[in-house]
Amino acid sequence: MTTSWITRTETTADLAQIREVNLAAFPTPMEADLVEALRADPEAWIPGLSWVAEAPGGDIAGYALLTRCHVGDAPALALGPCAVRPEHQRRGAGSAAVRAGLQAARELGENLVLVLGHAEYYPRFGFTPASGHSIRPPFEVEDKYMMALVFDPERPVPAGTIRYAAAFGV
Repeated sequence: MTTSWITRTETTADLAQIREVNLAAFPTPMEADLVEALRADPEAWIPGLSWVAEAPGGDIAGYALLTRCHVGDAPALALGPCAVRPEHQRRGAGSAAVRAGLQAARELGENLVLVLGHAEYYPRFGFTPASGHSIRPPFEVEDKYMMALVFDPERPVPAGTIRYAAAFGV
């Protein structure tokens, strides 16, 4: 079944549904709590980079968040949490929200997005192992799961260790 997803930035009216999507998608409330902590952090939160995918009828089916992080002292973005209600998984809601968020980041002039995630999923958006850019996380993880997306390879790409927003706890 193919669904046309309407994507848009979050509004204050969406906050409860965004939490519900994250609670439904993950086994613990950790990601839902992380979204709220990031939203409350003015150093991490960037207006216009929290995206939802609406199901027909207007309920939120998918969610993608990009927040400020750094590689060394250079600004970058962290993608995640990304979540989809179980009944809408594998129908494109997550991909629609991620694509919309990445396009918004590109339009804001960002150049580097980092994600720790499924090595089979994120390459469809152009992500490659971050190690190829000499970027590493501040914790041990198999190389294929820490990925980077560079929008404009002609612009400088920082190298070094990722520094996440405090809410990530790393």
